[in-house]
Amino acid sequence: MKILSISEILKIKNIKKFKNKNIIIIGWIKTQRHSKIGISFIDINDGSCINNIQIIIKKNIKNYSKIIKLTSGCSIKIKGLIIKNKKKKNYEINANHIKILGNIKNPKKYPLSPKYHSLEFLRKISHLRPRTTLFGAITRIRNTFIFNLHKYLQKKKFLLINTPIITSLDTEGHSKMFVVKYNNNNFFNKKSYLSVSGQLNLESYVCSLSKVYNIGPIFRAENSNTKKHLSEFWMLETELAFCKLKEIINLSKNILSYCSKKILKNNKKDIYHLMNLNNLNNINHIKNIIKKKFIEIDYYEIINILKKEKIFKKNNIKWGINISTEYEKFLTEKYFKSALIIKNYPKNIKPFYMKINKDKKTVSCIDIIFPNIGEIIGGSLRENKINKLDKNIKRNKLNKEKYNWYRDLRKYGTIPHGGFGLGIERFIMYITKIKNIRDVIPFPKYPNYSNF
Repeated sequence: MKILSISEILKIKNIKKFKNKNIIIIGWIKTQRHSKIGISFIDINDGSCINNIQIIIKKNIKNYSKIIKLTSGCSIKIKGLIIKNKKKKNYEINANHIKILGNIKNPKKYPLSPKYHSLEFLRKISHLRPRTTLFGAITRIRNTFIFNLHKYLQKKKFLLINTPIITSLDTEGHSKMFVVKYNNNNFFNKKSYLSVSGQLNLESYVCSLSKVYNIGPIFRAENSNTKKHLSEFWMLETELAFCKLKEIINLSKNILSYCSKKILKNNKKDIYHLMNLNNLNNINHIKNIIKKKFIEIDYYEIINILKKEKIFKKNNIKWGINISTEYEKFLTEKYFKSALIIKNYPKNIKPFYMKINKDKKTVSCIDIIFPNIGEIIGGSLRENKINKLDKNIKRNKLNKEKYNWYRDLRKYGTIPHGGFGLGIERFIMYITKIKNIRDVIPFPKYPNYSNF
């Protein structure tokens, strides 16, 4: 006997082939109502899509008295016939047998009673919040996004490299890193940390395999309690050999466009549910990514724009400053009203590994900034000349010996290459319009909070 998911049932085009044939469906009760004439209606969901399906239960089912006592969150297995509701024009299941799989012993203590729950409350029960319609939608969107990151890159012949989570090296040069210790001793006989990026490791593979990537967890020991920061988050990182900055930009845009298109195709109802929750009547923010509507602009042009704005006259804006969150919001939400690709930042505000441009003042890099979110992607060409890399290491006051293996990549058959990192959670925030990054990752970790 065929077990069908709700998503499969909703795609049925020819109901006749199921005529007089029992099917099985398994799921969790969302709502239920019971009539005085001995007919009950239970809406169940199985997680395959945002839609529930209605189960019609008549009192002649042998365990009817137990079924009507079930509450939201109980799981059941239903055998019955698929029928079409002519008025509502949707499918229902006319049950002839129901098995109770999982009961809730004390419904009054069940944290997810059928009422409104704030996101702050749901964060405290991260193990239960996937049962809500909201987090079911977010999870399916996240799944589509990560699956299609792999799919796109595999199509383009990128190789997946599993970079280490434990490392002895700081990729960025001056990161705040979590130290790995055992019984208060260095387990590996040297200082080791949780990785802030797999980039340097990917570079060792791009120097022989041409196109590589990784998707994995990243750790930052920053005491930051903003809506856009986590202590543990996920990133896509890519490295591409024999490339120019334009190819890095195009790869970034193509990946974002491809994945956005797939999300809109596979998760349209999830997206519209989230837009309704946010009182939004369109999905133009997604369509703009699909159409690759990005404004490409140099750092120095951004500084000139900010200098001319009256609201920033007291801010001492000058060439060489970081583009703060305040400036990002102004540029993307008010001035350009668009996502930005900002290029060629001053070398003194960027990491040591970035390739210095011919002007000797800037590095060949990009940041992709999204409205309401900030930086989604950061990338660059990597400095591939050993003498220039050594100068960068010295200028950044880093220990040259710690980077010896990285320097070897420049000593033995160096190649021009580059890549970027894409923040998974920040992109999902933008797509879903969820305002806190803690609500787009299954089990959030942030300062003073590491449950689950």
